[in-house]
Amino acid sequence: MSYTLDLSHLTQYCTLELIAKQVVEGFITGMHKSPMHGFSVEFAEHRPYNTGEPTKHIDWKLFAKTDKLFVKRYEEETNLRCHIIIDNSSSMYYPVQKEYSLLSPNKITFAVYAAAALLQIFKGQRDAAGLSLFSDTLELHTGDRGGESHYKMIYRELEKLLIPIPVEEKKNSMVVDVLHTIAERIHRRSMVVIFSDMFESNKNNDELMLALQHLKHNKHEVILFHTYHKQLEYDFAFENRLYKLIDMESGEEVKFHANNIRNYYKQAIGDFFTELTLKTGQYEIDMIPADITKGFDQILLPYLIKRQKMV
Repeated sequence: MSYTLDLSHLTQYCTLELIAKQVVEGFITGMHKSPMHGFSVEFAEHRPYNTGEPTKHIDWKLFAKTDKLFVKRYEEETNLRCHIIIDNSSSMYYPVQKEYSLLSPNKITFAVYAAAALLQIFKGQRDAAGLSLFSDTLELHTGDRGGESHYKMIYRELEKLLIPIPVEEKKNSMVVDVLHTIAERIHRRSMVVIFSDMFESNKNNDELMLALQHLKHNKHEVILFHTYHKQLEYDFAFENRLYKLIDMESGEEVKFHANNIRNYYKQAIGDFFTELTLKTGQYEIDMIPADITKGFDQILLPYLIKRQKMV
C-alpha cells in the first residue's frame, strides 16, 4: 500500500480534528487503491434478524438488495475500549521547534496527530476511548468513554500538546512508574496504544518490560509505537564537525566531534532497539518502530490489523 497525503495545504487555522479526519480519509483512499482494497475498515457486521427483535437496527438497504432481513451489529456487540498513552517528557519535543509543523514534525507533534487520527477511527467504530499523558508524573488520565463530548475533550487536551514548551522547562520521563500507575487504573479489557521514545536513563529494559507486562495483566492488548527520528536518533546523520549536545530532560551539556562517537553511538542505540524488540516480542507486545518522518500509514495499518483480530 502506498498513499501519501499532501499536508502542505493544511494551515495553522485547521483544527486538529479536521486534519485528523483528512489523514484518515486519505489513508482509506490509499487502501482502496492498493492491493489491500479488500481489507475492511468498517467493522460493523451483519447477522440474521430474529423474529421479535426491535427493528431499528435492520439494514433496510441490504434488505432492498437481498430481500432478507439482517441486523447491524453495533456498539454492544463489536466495540472495544481503546486507551491512548502519550509520553509528554522533554525528549519527545526533539527536534526542537518554535512552532509545530506537519511537514517536519518533532516526536510530540507526530504522536499527537497519530493519536488524533486513531481517535477518528475509534469514533467510526463506536469504540470507547481514553487518554493518558505523562512525563515525570501522570499529567492526565481520562476514563474510556464514547460520546461526542468526550471525544471533543480528548481533542482539546491533545491540542494543548502542540504548544512548544520553553527550552528551559525540563520534564523528565518516568515511563516505568507511570505505566504501572495507569495499569492499575484501566480495569476492563482494552487495547492500549502507547506513543513514547522509551528513553528513561535511570531504568533498564527489564524494568520497562515489567511495566508493559503489567498492562497485559487484565488481558489488555498493547501496541507500543516506538516514536523516534530515524535519521538523527538512529542513523546519527550528523556532519563531520564539532557539536554541543544538550540533554533535553536534564540540561546536561557535552561537546563532541561527530566522527569520534559515531560508531559507539550507533552500536549503543542499535543494541537498545534490538533488546527492546526482543523483549516486547517475548512478552507478546506489538512494538512498531514509528519514524516521525514517514507519515501516519505506519500507525493506522498496524492498529487496524490488530483491531480486526480482536473483534
